[in-house]
Amino acid sequence: MAGCAGKAKKGENRPNIIVIMADDLGYGDVSCYGAEEIQTPGIDRLAEEGLRLTNGHCTSATSTPSRFAMLTGMYPWRVGASILPGDAPMLIKEDMPTFPKMLKQAGYATGVVGKWHLGLGNGNLNWNEHIAPSPNDVGFDYSYIMAATNDRVPTVYVRNGDVVNLDPDDPIEVNYRMNFPGEPTGKDNPELLRLHPSVGHNMSITNGIPRIGYMKGGKSALWVDEDMYSVFLEEAKNYVKKHKDEPFFLYYALHQPHVPRLPNIMFAGKSKLGARGDVILEADYCVEEFLKYLDELKLTENTIVIFTSDNGPVLDDGYKDMAEELNGVHRPAGPFAGWKCSPYEGGARIPMIVRWPEKVKAGTTSDALVCQLDFCPSFAALLEQPYEVRDGMNVLDALLGVAEEGRECLVLEGYGIDLWLKEGNWACIPEYTNRRGEVVGARLYDLEADIAQQYNLAEKYPERVKEMTEKLNGIKGY
Repeated sequence: MAGCAGKAKKGENRPNIIVIMADDLGYGDVSCYGAEEIQTPGIDRLAEEGLRLTNGHCTSATSTPSRFAMLTGMYPWRVGASILPGDAPMLIKEDMPTFPKMLKQAGYATGVVGKWHLGLGNGNLNWNEHIAPSPNDVGFDYSYIMAATNDRVPTVYVRNGDVVNLDPDDPIEVNYRMNFPGEPTGKDNPELLRLHPSVGHNMSITNGIPRIGYMKGGKSALWVDEDMYSVFLEEAKNYVKKHKDEPFFLYYALHQPHVPRLPNIMFAGKSKLGARGDVILEADYCVEEFLKYLDELKLTENTIVIFTSDNGPVLDDGYKDMAEELNGVHRPAGPFAGWKCSPYEGGARIPMIVRWPEKVKAGTTSDALVCQLDFCPSFAALLEQPYEVRDGMNVLDALLGVAEEGRECLVLEGYGIDLWLKEGNWACIPEYTNRRGEVVGARLYDLEADIAQQYNLAEKYPERVKEMTEKLNGIKGY
């Protein structure tokens, strides 16, 4: 376990902490990580002024699980986390230790703005009343969120547990099993659509976009997709302004480049890569403008900014937006195999940049193995706070560029309970039985020699497969 050389000493000003998390942004989607077909100067600025981690990971190749891990320090498969519908109950329980709870204990104001996708309420959710539990019940003082994803209903914003701009005379109804009588759907009313589904996404329609799930009412509260970037950016800036004179934590969860990809007119058609590229430019703009605002408020020097993504990239994710056709030679996952949902490096190795001008040397790079799972215990160590956590590790020195080594090993997952182990340069996907009852043989890769995971060495090194499988099972608690 790494040490704590960067520990905030008593008497020092405690740094503000900001985590900016993109949604479905790949390692190769950022120009400071090698992208040539698209340029991301806002994100690149963080790398120029901080530490670019080249071996940073989310725990999971899907959104809900990786966000759960980042906020709790616990492997998400321990609670059976999976991609949640928009009306799911809260996944983080109120008695769980969380990143924001720890920071509140250390005297921080805590806020979340943007995508949530960790459930709300306790089941049978009534969107027309105050919603609890919400992020405000698991450590956040302030929350302004979308409940799940921009392709799922309800398509409204929720502030501190209340739907924003809701008209009580037009109540919201949500159902993920059956439609409401007389309500149009993407499946039955394609003439109402301006973006058509490729797979699924054919239920209720908002702004001419078919979504997952059925919704009725709440017309005054519906978001406008093309304005979402600005709504969340302004909320993030307002939160910082309000708390600029005290230590604060902000989890700024971007919605880009998740589907449906509907860039504002400022960004539409500005990339070579179609709508997916355009919303990456939009996300980068949000980062750039947010960093400028920190400059304006003179908060840059003593603010830790971490930029990362919740999982690897995906092209066609349910809408006919030409993402595959216009991708060209662009490599969203960089040199890695796999995508979102897959048990390979491309699904879990993501951009991770740490900027803290007071402590982190500008323009540096590290290959230390680190994970979003480790944010909670690492910052608890920085602030000398106790933190009861099961799986995260204190890798503070690696996150600050002080130590060259991070974790020794890490359990990762694709879609569902599809676990694999990374240890040193080795990646092992154990033998398993798939949903069709078929046995899939073990896979073993030497990432130092074969970063693209093209050559399965399981038959050549059966003892290593056995050792790594046993270690994985031990961590799982078998």
